[in-house]
Amino acid sequence: MRDTAKSVIPPQPRDYHGWNWSGFLTLYQREIRRFWKVGTQTVAAPVVTTLLYMLVFVVAVGASRPAVGGVTFGHFVAPGLIMMAILNNAFANSSSSLIQAKMMGLTPDFLTPPLSALEQVSAFALGAATRGIVVGAVTALVVGVLPGAGLSIIHPWAIVYFGAVASLSLGLAGVAAGLWSEKFDQLAAVTNFLIMPMTFLSGTFYLVDRLPEPFRSASHFNPFFYLIDGFRYGFIGHADGSIAIGVVSTGLLTVALFLWCWRLFVTGYRLKS
Repeated sequence: MRDTAKSVIPPQPRDYHGWNWSGFLTLYQREIRRFWKVGTQTVAAPVVTTLLYMLVFVVAVGASRPAVGGVTFGHFVAPGLIMMAILNNAFANSSSSLIQAKMMGLTPDFLTPPLSALEQVSAFALGAATRGIVVGAVTALVVGVLPGAGLSIIHPWAIVYFGAVASLSLGLAGVAAGLWSEKFDQLAAVTNFLIMPMTFLSGTFYLVDRLPEPFRSASHFNPFFYLIDGFRYGFIGHADGSIAIGVVSTGLLTVALFLWCWRLFVTGYRLKS
């Protein structure tokens, strides 16, 4: 009996070597379920908003407008509206999740478990990207069947690349905004005075080359311009700017945002008192 008792190994704390897949997937699933439980607000509402834009710009205005970039105005504006839905929803998911967790005192839910800063940032960013992609896919399906706004896929790689980079980069931007904001007013200011203007002033409804200087040159420093232009290029085969510059600049921006957010989690910026 004594030998048996000595051979019993007491419970040991769980030691993760490498990537904590269990914790990462749990946090990722939490972010997915968080927006999916209110799908009417997070998925259906953006689709309805995009349809209203299509009615205003295509039905009311588009009939009197000439072709843009070699395609009808409806074909031109539809990819931009889809990308706008991706950008806004990816940003909203991660930013609202973090600021709600801070204000409700729920940050220990993801700070206490054995999750590294890398795993935490990845889970929040991928959760936001998933919402952006889901909203974009549903919006594309609905917009694609509208008369005068049918979508033709010409360069699938551009649609996949710029859609993924847009959702990831705005998800990471939402992480940074959610960590910085201490109340909803501050987060609303970031959305209303930074995200929305950059989205609307990036060639969503027009060709940037038709703008007068210095606005034409300034638009080429807006990363949202390359995201929307590259995404539209996948559908209509026409780009307002350089696709190569768009691929490189948006990729570097995503990496820079990821490293920034990772550093914020490592230091516990506005998470640890």
